[in-house]
Amino acid sequence: MAFADFYFDLASPLAYLAAEQALQVFSSAPGPVEWQPVLASDLPGRDDCDATGVLEQSDLQAEISRQAEALGLQPLRWPDPFPFDSSLAMRVATYAKSIGRTVPFAQAAFRQAFAGGHSLENPDFVLIAAAACEMHPAAVLRGAELRSVAEQLSACTAGAASLGVTQVPAVTVGERVFQGASALEDAAAHMLIASASA
Repeated sequence: MAFADFYFDLASPLAYLAAEQALQVFSSAPGPVEWQPVLASDLPGRDDCDATGVLEQSDLQAEISRQAEALGLQPLRWPDPFPFDSSLAMRVATYAKSIGRTVPFAQAAFRQAFAGGHSLENPDFVLIAAAACEMHPAAVLRGAELRSVAEQLSACTAGAASLGVTQVPAVTVGERVFQGASALEDAAAHMLIASASA
């Protein structure tokens, strides 16, 4: 059983920044952290491009680009269109989870989108990301069309919503929910306090 859950949507640039830091941030977690694909558009909140409520999209993109630079990541290249429909990519992420490849697929797909500037609405870029973690294209396309995969993605999204997740990235530790740009740092700090007092 996972000690914590990291919720992401491949269309979210904030989740991309979190995904690039997650393995390092959680390396000292007292238990496993499971990556959970969800459809942010189906969560009971606004998408992360509107989450601040005060920044225009161009300002938000500039701020996220600045954060990526501060983290030492490649310069952000914004997909066209942005935001894009991530439903296919998230079904593939859910299929990847079923075969134990959630993390490598998510990282490869995020990089296609926000380091490569490719919309994951285009199946070709989803398949390139899948190939990077040795997922066969035919199996990926079949998996993405399975009803059970779509149902699993819907169930994971509904489960996240029931816990109080309204945006990505988000991390849940027990009943505590941490979300938004500082989700990883806040969750990691909580884990340290919880493990110290255990």
